[in-house]
Amino acid sequence: MTDIAAPATAMPRRFEMPALGALFALSGAAALIYQVLWVRELGLLFGSTAQAAALTIAIFFAGIALGGWLFGRISARLARPLRAFGLVEIGVAATALGHFLVADAYFTLYPTLYALVGGNPVLETALKALVAATILLPSAILMGGTLPLMGQHVIRARDSLGRMGSALYALNTAGGAMGALAAGFFLPMWLGFSGAYLLAVGFDLFVGLSAIIIARRALPMVTEPRPARAAIPARLWVIAFASGFATLAVEVIWTRAFAQVLQNSVYTYALVLTVFLVALSLGAALANALNRLSLRPETVLTGLLLASCAVIAATPHLFHHLTGGLGYLGGRADFAGYVWEVGRVALLTMLIPGTILGAVLPYLLRLMEGGGAAGAVLGRLIAVNTTGAIFGALAGGFVLLPLVGMWKGLWLMGAVYAGLVLALWQPTDGWAARITRFAALAGAVILLVGQTGLDSTRLNRGEELLAFREGPSAHVAAVQRGDAKFIRVNNFYTLGGSGALVPERNQTMIPLLSHPAPREIFFLGMGTGISAGAGLFANPDRVTVCELLPDVVDFAEAWFQPYTNGLFTDPRVTIHREDGRQCLARSPATYDMIIADLFTPWRAGVGNVYTVEHYRLAASRLNAGGAYVQWMPLYQVSRREFEIIANTMAQAFPEVTLWRGDLYPERSILALVGRNDPAPLDPATLAAQWRAMTGEDTPDEVLIDRALKFYAGNAASGLFAHAPVNTDDHPLIEYLAPRTHRAVIAGTAQWLTGFERDRLYAGLLDALPPEDDPHLARLSPAQRALPRAGAIYAEWRGLRSRNDLRAGALWQDFIALTPPHARNPDSPAGQVATGGMAFGDAMN
Repeated sequence: MTDIAAPATAMPRRFEMPALGALFALSGAAALIYQVLWVRELGLLFGSTAQAAALTIAIFFAGIALGGWLFGRISARLARPLRAFGLVEIGVAATALGHFLVADAYFTLYPTLYALVGGNPVLETALKALVAATILLPSAILMGGTLPLMGQHVIRARDSLGRMGSALYALNTAGGAMGALAAGFFLPMWLGFSGAYLLAVGFDLFVGLSAIIIARRALPMVTEPRPARAAIPARLWVIAFASGFATLAVEVIWTRAFAQVLQNSVYTYALVLTVFLVALSLGAALANALNRLSLRPETVLTGLLLASCAVIAATPHLFHHLTGGLGYLGGRADFAGYVWEVGRVALLTMLIPGTILGAVLPYLLRLMEGGGAAGAVLGRLIAVNTTGAIFGALAGGFVLLPLVGMWKGLWLMGAVYAGLVLALWQPTDGWAARITRFAALAGAVILLVGQTGLDSTRLNRGEELLAFREGPSAHVAAVQRGDAKFIRVNNFYTLGGSGALVPERNQTMIPLLSHPAPREIFFLGMGTGISAGAGLFANPDRVTVCELLPDVVDFAEAWFQPYTNGLFTDPRVTIHREDGRQCLARSPATYDMIIADLFTPWRAGVGNVYTVEHYRLAASRLNAGGAYVQWMPLYQVSRREFEIIANTMAQAFPEVTLWRGDLYPERSILALVGRNDPAPLDPATLAAQWRAMTGEDTPDEVLIDRALKFYAGNAASGLFAHAPVNTDDHPLIEYLAPRTHRAVIAGTAQWLTGFERDRLYAGLLDALPPEDDPHLARLSPAQRALPRAGAIYAEWRGLRSRNDLRAGALWQDFIALTPPHARNPDSPAGQVATGGMAFGDAMN
């Protein structure tokens, strides 16, 4: 048997090698920029769920595997594989540009396509897979061909496959690390996502054209007969597959471990991914160095597998130690110091283990020398390894984490590496090799059954863990402190609880006061279910709830039913375990009220619900007279972020009014209420809705006056008009809010609490005084004074809590503006929860 083409004896000219190395690194950078942007883009279409992200990654990897196999087969037949490499890179750029047309078409067609599948989970998944495959596969298949084609050109000696192949792998992966870092930290803010995407397209065009130019001067491959290639042992393909499986499963689990101790913003995810890719690149460099040793290759590979087992087994204890038992990283550091601390822990945790894991795959090339043309071997290796990576990523998120947890999952992957040593067994092995195999087997057994558990959650003093689950999307815990229960996600994010019953119900009941007949209510986000359950006080025809985290729904139903007003048993309620934005996008259903829960703006993915595209989508789903309610946690946004969100909403809704959710002294929430059809507030509706929800038999005048103290102002004042607009393409909130978060912790910035909140309230009323506010046109002069009274009362409570002597004068101002029957600032939720006790008194 002979191959059609065999390597020429001459290597590429010396001047080519540095240039080709730089081009291959740039190709890797472009590939990771694409990947980061594709995951986000499809997240906007499918929802920011673990399942949607896993589907995107699986299809992308499937394209890489298919491309590696396909181009590996044809690379050996090419006289000028470098020219083919250049054409493939240009093809990546061309198909990537097609993404804009295809993605826009699917965004338009997706509701229609979704309606056709009838909500069937299997058909819905198939539809998402079809969409993702159309967008991703053409470019991914071509990307998978770059390593076989470049390897076929560069590797022209049989005994250099291991050395040169590992070098190429190291360069490409290092470029990928730089691309991931740039896409996570800089490019979207500098260029927007479209600009960043076009930059990656430009990189590929440059790489492709440069390769074609170099190929014109390069030595062609020489076609000549050669001896039949040696068969590559099946055990090496088993190791390649299992290595891909274990490495990606470990990455998924490491990412989840870091989610327990980090801010979990776009920056921290990008940093963890970058460190992992750097480790893999160093692993390829290590394999390159090991290729130069005169040791028996099987012995070196055995050492790598055993070392992989050891370092993975040590990771849980090392991570626990570095984080002080899953403590929040960063202390009081500012953003730069925080990034440094996260990077330090990520390097200490992942660099050495990742380097050793990353050396296994490229070192396999050393044992595959003589197994065929370089491109063919590289292509098959990429195909087999990447296929394993697909299954590993899915198993890590959807099998290991839910079934055994992150620590046991890591130990199980360590056992996999130990077990792979057995795959190297041969009948000719001596006693030393047999003892090594036995020791590896014993180590695997110890890892599987002999490890003691480590905590996967962290409790504060006085807290009791009621339930805990490591799900595909997040760690979710139900926790009790005293008489209060609450839900916590990833150790540090509290989704509300029974101790905040009144303010959580206020998030629904205050907005509902202004709608005469809210028949259809949609809740974007659920948390404990207390806010959504309050919607049933209005006796609607239908309540639809979308909650991103399925485990949160389960825990809310298991532990919070006494507080949710029948949410989980009422037949009028439908709960979707899905991304809220996707729930709105996929269905043409319309609503009288859409209420968005409190979301932490600096968490990755949350910025998607603060963009003008989302608000325009929500506006299109409102019935006549309907409203979209965006609750803002003033204790988690600065004045800058708040103004951006307010001005962004104003681009989508002709009218945006603001309502207080409480009259607390400090940590307040504020609602931005957008409507398509501006109309003056109807005082009779306020009274009727208050009475309908609470059953309180009180004169209309009293109920109206109570309600008006929660009105904060009108965005028509122009107070926010100078702020930039947050868009899907330029996601300012997603990139600015994490920096503000750290600046507040470091003491160089401030949330909208205390004096900052009071300035906001006063500024709203000064910019458009209540007597000139068109939304208050139907109120009497005395009633128009009550929004200012509410602002004064909130400021008075803050001053009093700080023992500020100015509180006395403010109280007199409040008395002057407020009739006696309205001086107890009740809320409808306060009336329901306390049986008539004044809201202000109840919260003191």
